[in-house]
Amino acid sequence: MTITSNCQVVLFKPEGRIDLQGGIALSEKMSAIVPQPNQLWVLDLAKVDFMDSSGLVSLVKSLKLARQSGCRFVLCNVQDPVRLVLELTQLDSVFEMFHTYEDIFTVVQEKSLVTVA
Repeated sequence: MTITSNCQVVLFKPEGRIDLQGGIALSEKMSAIVPQPNQLWVLDLAKVDFMDSSGLVSLVKSLKLARQSGCRFVLCNVQDPVRLVLELTQLDSVFEMFHTYEDIFTVVQEKSLVTVA
């Protein structure tokens, strides 16, 4: 997983499956970020081809953590199998979703990113 961060944007790019194991790994990575108020957390799902209920739990936890910290949490590049799961569980109305990463910046102006380990 790649994490890209600056004082405004934190970009998470998981790959493969977000199931029990992948969900735990994602939650751990997101918990390791020190949230700052008004940060934008972006979960780029371009390389995620599967998500189950355990993965949904990690997404909801991440959304909750971001909101409690005064951050905004959005999804982008949501692939059809994952979008279907979000729609079936009606979580598509809970998460802000954008077609592409670039689309986010029609709303948010800050785009200067630095990759961190």
